[in-house]
Amino acid sequence: METRLVVFPGAYFTLSTWLILSSLYVFPNVKADISCAPCMSPMQVNYAGDEHLRDPPDSGKYPRQDQKKPKLITVLYPNVGVPTGREVDGFPGIAPNAEGINSRAPLGNFTESALDEELFSDEYVKSESELDPEDAALGRGKRSVPEFLESADARSEEQRKSSGLRVDGQSKRAEVRWNKDDEHDARLSDSRPDEPKLTSSTFALAGDSAHNHAVVYWTGKNSSVILILTKLYDFHLGSVTESTLWRSTDYGSTYERLNDKVGVKTVLSYLYVCPTNKRKIMVLTDPEFESSVLISSDEGASYQKYRLNFFVLSLLFHHTQEDWALAYSHDQKLYSSFDFGRKWQLVHERVTPNRFYWSVTGLDKELDLVHMEAHTPDGHCQYVTCRAQACSESSRTYPFSGYIETNSLVVQDEYVFVQVTNTGRASYYVSYQRESFVRIKIPKYSLPKDMHIVSTDQGQVFTAVQEWNQNDTYNLYISDTRGIYFTLALENVRTSRGLGGNSMIDLYEVAGIEGMLIANRKVENQVKTYITYNKGRDWRLLQAPATDLTGNPIHCVLPFCSLHLQLQMSENPYLSGSISTKSSAPGVIVATGNIGSELSYNNVAMFISSDAGNNWRQIFEEEHNVWFLDKGGALVAVKQPTVPTRHLWISFDEGRQWTRHSFSAMPLFVDGVLVEAGAENQIMTFFGHFSHRSEWQLIKIDYKSIFTRRCTEGDYQTWHLHNQGEPCIMGQKQIYMKRRPGNYCMVGWDNSRILSAEPCICRAHDFECDYGFERRGDGNCLPAFWFNPSTLSRSCSQGQNYLNSTGYRKVVANNCTKGVKEMYTARKQQCPNRPPRGLVLTTRDDKLTANMGSNVTFLVRLDEGDSMRTNIQLDFGDGTAVSYSNLSWTQEGIRHVYRSAGIFRVTALAENSLGFDTSSLYLHVTCPVEHIQLLAPYVVIKNKEVNLTAVVWPSHFRTLTYFWWLGNNTEPIITLDSSISHTFSTEGMVTVTVQVSSGDSILQDTRSIAIQEFFKSLLLSFSPNLDEANPDIPEWRQDVGRVIKKAVLQVADIPEEQLLVAVFPGIPTAAELFLLPPRNQSDGRKRTEEDLEQISEILVNALNQISVEFELKPGSRVIVYITQLTLAPLVDSIPRHSSSAMLMLLSVVFLGLAVFLIYKFKRKIPWINIYAEVNHEKEQEMISTVGQNDTTPKITLSEFSTQKELMEKEQEARAKLGGVINTCESTREIPNCTSV
Repeated sequence: METRLVVFPGAYFTLSTWLILSSLYVFPNVKADISCAPCMSPMQVNYAGDEHLRDPPDSGKYPRQDQKKPKLITVLYPNVGVPTGREVDGFPGIAPNAEGINSRAPLGNFTESALDEELFSDEYVKSESELDPEDAALGRGKRSVPEFLESADARSEEQRKSSGLRVDGQSKRAEVRWNKDDEHDARLSDSRPDEPKLTSSTFALAGDSAHNHAVVYWTGKNSSVILILTKLYDFHLGSVTESTLWRSTDYGSTYERLNDKVGVKTVLSYLYVCPTNKRKIMVLTDPEFESSVLISSDEGASYQKYRLNFFVLSLLFHHTQEDWALAYSHDQKLYSSFDFGRKWQLVHERVTPNRFYWSVTGLDKELDLVHMEAHTPDGHCQYVTCRAQACSESSRTYPFSGYIETNSLVVQDEYVFVQVTNTGRASYYVSYQRESFVRIKIPKYSLPKDMHIVSTDQGQVFTAVQEWNQNDTYNLYISDTRGIYFTLALENVRTSRGLGGNSMIDLYEVAGIEGMLIANRKVENQVKTYITYNKGRDWRLLQAPATDLTGNPIHCVLPFCSLHLQLQMSENPYLSGSISTKSSAPGVIVATGNIGSELSYNNVAMFISSDAGNNWRQIFEEEHNVWFLDKGGALVAVKQPTVPTRHLWISFDEGRQWTRHSFSAMPLFVDGVLVEAGAENQIMTFFGHFSHRSEWQLIKIDYKSIFTRRCTEGDYQTWHLHNQGEPCIMGQKQIYMKRRPGNYCMVGWDNSRILSAEPCICRAHDFECDYGFERRGDGNCLPAFWFNPSTLSRSCSQGQNYLNSTGYRKVVANNCTKGVKEMYTARKQQCPNRPPRGLVLTTRDDKLTANMGSNVTFLVRLDEGDSMRTNIQLDFGDGTAVSYSNLSWTQEGIRHVYRSAGIFRVTALAENSLGFDTSSLYLHVTCPVEHIQLLAPYVVIKNKEVNLTAVVWPSHFRTLTYFWWLGNNTEPIITLDSSISHTFSTEGMVTVTVQVSSGDSILQDTRSIAIQEFFKSLLLSFSPNLDEANPDIPEWRQDVGRVIKKAVLQVADIPEEQLLVAVFPGIPTAAELFLLPPRNQSDGRKRTEEDLEQISEILVNALNQISVEFELKPGSRVIVYITQLTLAPLVDSIPRHSSSAMLMLLSVVFLGLAVFLIYKFKRKIPWINIYAEVNHEKEQEMISTVGQNDTTPKITLSEFSTQKELMEKEQEARAKLGGVINTCESTREIPNCTSV
């Protein structure tokens, strides 16, 4: 998850941002924005959870653009942001002059939808209800949504102008308020010289008063061209409905409308500028109307239009090649162009948004190499690299072996980060200088819920980790040079939710001074501001100013009282935010804050430090926006844009004295300010409105007249960087050159140079605790309880050397020498021979399941031992094993394919001459279940045990989980076996459902069962024409069963609820007719049995007389025959011995003999053979159900086997068992569960 804040060297950057147009009170739901086209976006990312890939209402309108390598902060995990040297344009984020790295680094995944929420949010402006009544009355009203949606063509030019001039009444009131403010300001500057005059000019973008969004581009260095794209964004439609392109060639004094050159009806959505050749410009049309790109090579003077066959959502220019660009489309495809957008070719499909990066110079061999995060067809995510000009499947490489978390790839500077999540716990991996990935080591029990890479500056990594017991704070960790081993730098750094739900961490890196950071830390439910000068090795509170603005003393004693600073960057990049620093003005920090025991957002004031945070002064009693002018030699301040103003304040002595200047004849609601447009000019541009209905007002200010001359050598003095008198900062004494305060001379060049940097003698504060060590109360670093300092890396082989840590490591980029350096530096020692310890066996994806026939990759890791002299053996559990002479052969993993399903014990053995270690895992190998069939009787006897069986195909052996839902039970019976026995104790109809779980799929089958004390049943067969229409599927059997029941009811006067017909699977078609007792047996059991016997005789006679038939389809009638009268009446819930029962038992014996004789001669009498089999099988089934302890046999249904296979299986089984077969396999597949 990536986030970045970028610093643009004064005259070398291109501006691209959103300026919030009418954002002040009357219409609180809408505001207009100005964007600087090529600016980097602020640090932002968006959580996944989500996953994940949402598109914004206007997702195609705000693509990102590349920049020269800036100073930046990147946030990693849980996954998306803006890559190195890249932006998502249009996101309100950084003031163009803000070179300090933002404290408020967002900690979420960036998505375009979050971008839209921030673009049109009003959270950065106070609502009208928060103002005092006078402010609310005088505040500028914002445009309402209906006005935004009003068609520009429907309004005449006079109406537009009149709406822009409807400030007469309001401007008068505003003028009164301005006079009131002037009186207050005059009191602050009574002793100051008279106000010098500034040269300014105002230009109104006539006809664009309805446009609520703008993109601004100023080339800056050696160019006077300004481009402005204004748009009407329809909030209801979520798209741009009209646009106007403006161009100025005189630094903004006048502008020309270019709609005729780009097409009068063409609606433009975004403006790009090539970062390596700012004369080249690319403008995209709105995809709602057409998909085209307009290209200019003369700073926007003329354009060529090219059609595109995709919609561009984001764009990334190459950092050295001016004509190379990557474009991301709406359908997740990545395209490349090598002629500045004239032709495009597909690079890769299914690419994650904002997760693609150009090569990094000096690290990647090919200039056109692309790093990207792409999805496989089955939804997994991989880290892929290939050349943009030839990215075929064969030419792609996968630097990280295995799948990664979506939105986790970050390629930044020398590092590549990915995240892998298994079993609910995340692991983070880093590649340093394109070497193999190594798992990041953070303290063992931090157990991160969330982790973000905050910075990769100065050859190490800052990361913020939210641990298992944290909710609104993060711990700050710092790494070694390789980005692998992290130690704690600061606990409980405050975080908050920014616009769009992004998490923001209160950490700010001061520009111009290495190792200096400011953070807001939560201590005992109070948030306090801390500062460090050695990259987090030591932190302290800020000393409050000694006096207030009027000179009154302030009684604030550490540690009970201190100065606390707000560390937010402005959502509007043309406002300075709550804290500002600049690399060309080292040591100068301007911030909004308060004095007290904790950070507060009430009673705030503006403070400044001229000596890198050692001493602070108050400069304003209320919030101002402050920018650096003249390469940091001067400061300009403007009040927050809550009320209109026409004055600005300038200081030449680092905020000690301020002079007031007028920049407008009428009070202006300032929406943003551009400063230092070029290296050879002193120009500011104010953007704003006279009222909420006026047109865009662009005021060009040339402040060269406030300088009396250019600075000479005598105008400068030296300044020694220190920390409360300590001159050694990051191991050296640094002396800077700064202009003398109060000299009204123009610097005109970067005066941040260091005159001298003398190394210091190393002392304890130049060293931090090493990985696995913690700093105790006495300042010493001792091993943590979970860390064994004697543990050696497995790569340490006998005869080699290793570095034995002393518990300390030198702060990265610290330049101290000698002193205690040797005492704290790790010592070189020889690797001893040692037995293997800590052997761990895992699969590559950390899963314990695999599909049969697929590749399974096993990883073997050894925590201790000589990896070069340790033999590794791996037994796969299926009768195969492999052996390796040392661990190095197993680094890429050990692959194996299982050819059968089952549970296999996989065992690894590591052994050398000093000992051995083992590790095992149990792997479940399954194949997908395609069918499931529940075998259960249709009618069962109450209080008699019955078998329920689930048959699956393909067959599995104890690798599936079965869930049995019986009746209205709220909890299932869970088994590994495919059958269970159950006793039903209540009469009635019961529904039984079985579910089988295999991998990530679940199949189920359901059967309704009748529970009775006794019943009678008849076996039925049919004329052969029914078999011709039998598709042998459950639905057909149910429908035919209803038809048979209806036909039977026509020949016998039987209540419908006493009749149940079940059609068996298979061919020939057969069925069973059940006669059930009435629900209310008022006549007694004996009388009921006699009634069933009479009904049975009636039905037998009717069936024998061929009286039961039904019409299957016109002209095709099916005759129903009786096959056998079952012995069901003998099976009931009351045990007794009667003569009829004995006769029935004897009949079974004779019937069995008859069946055996018929079976012996069945090949001579085929037709008799069929029914003999039927009778024989049915008899076996019925007898088996009489005993309570018999189990239901497993069968194979016709859905799963062919008729020929079934016949062969039946004959083979009969041969083995001597003809006594208790199965349902037959030519017509009658399951044994048909009789109870």
